[in-house]
Amino acid sequence: MNQNPYEIFQKECPEVAERFNNLIEAQKSLEGLDAKTKQLINISIQTANRNIRGVQMHAMMAKNEGASREEVVGAVVLNLHHSGFASVLECLPAAIDGFEGKF
Repeated sequence: MNQNPYEIFQKECPEVAERFNNLIEAQKSLEGLDAKTKQLINISIQTANRNIRGVQMHAMMAKNEGASREEVVGAVVLNLHHSGFASVLECLPAAIDGFEGKF
């Protein structure tokens, strides 16, 4: 399946998707962390959850917010002692692909 799962979600559940988008916007507006740091945290969370597509998406967003390749890779590798080697190995290529715009 090459169709974007998020687009399927929006098409199939438009009301829920709209509310989910509102939640995301509210989270983005939280003060205390800049946008780049929030994206790097999201990469770490997605790595812990072994969500490859999420890692790719947030790596691309992190780059757009000024993150370096080293910061994106570091956000993935930070999980090594938390969520295990398998999560890092599974998500590291996705982070690099996302950073390079290969989504």
